[in-house]
Amino acid sequence: MQRYFIPEQDWNEDNVIVKGQDAHHLTRVMRKNIGDHIICNHTKGKAAICEIDKIEKEVVQLHVVEWLEENVELPISVTIAQGLPKGDKLELVLQKGTELGASAFIPFQSKRSVVNWDKRKSEKKIQRFKKIVKEASEQCHRNQIPDVFHPMSMKQLIEESKSADVKIYAYEEEARLEKFQSFSTIVKKLKKGQNMLVVIGPEGGFAREEAELFNKNGFIPVRLGPRILRTETAALYALASVSYQFEELGCL
Repeated sequence: MQRYFIPEQDWNEDNVIVKGQDAHHLTRVMRKNIGDHIICNHTKGKAAICEIDKIEKEVVQLHVVEWLEENVELPISVTIAQGLPKGDKLELVLQKGTELGASAFIPFQSKRSVVNWDKRKSEKKIQRFKKIVKEASEQCHRNQIPDVFHPMSMKQLIEESKSADVKIYAYEEEARLEKFQSFSTIVKKLKKGQNMLVVIGPEGGFAREEAELFNKNGFIPVRLGPRILRTETAALYALASVSYQFEELGCL
């Protein structure tokens, strides 16, 4: 069943209004008519099966048929801090990371980032990123849409990390050591309800001084398996590991 995230102001008890692009998609792309059902997500995480009552130009009115008792969010809140990569790799991380359960994304400028963030196009890019995570959340039936932060400097990222229960950074040098701290070891120590910040470097990895800065501020260097992963793969590996530990092993 098609799912849409509806802003809080468009809910009035058990009545819902779908506007703008979502209304256009609902009526022109999905060809929904009066009496058809869709799922509407409230911004606070609740979801309901709703029936279409009225269709006007760019506005669809619905009422709640049944509130759903569902929650597919990871029991651990995982924020992915992604060193700015080349091309459309960040968009891939946003889309697939949303499907795998990330709660937020923080792009950041690293010393070895090949690209520099264009501040003139910043707002336009952020709006595109938010659209990507919204559509991915609808597609995979998330209860919430991940936050997408404006790109940060290393200094800003360190400041933002102070609220995390656990903060790690993927360091390729760790993958070559015999005595290493594996990511899975960290995950097994986590408890439901905690929040974790996972920092992934750009294509060139982290400079030595960046690793030292992380170490001084309580970050744990880890390896993500024995192989060196591409920057766009590393975040997905981390999220899949958390999902397996808390969602799959718990069902066995």
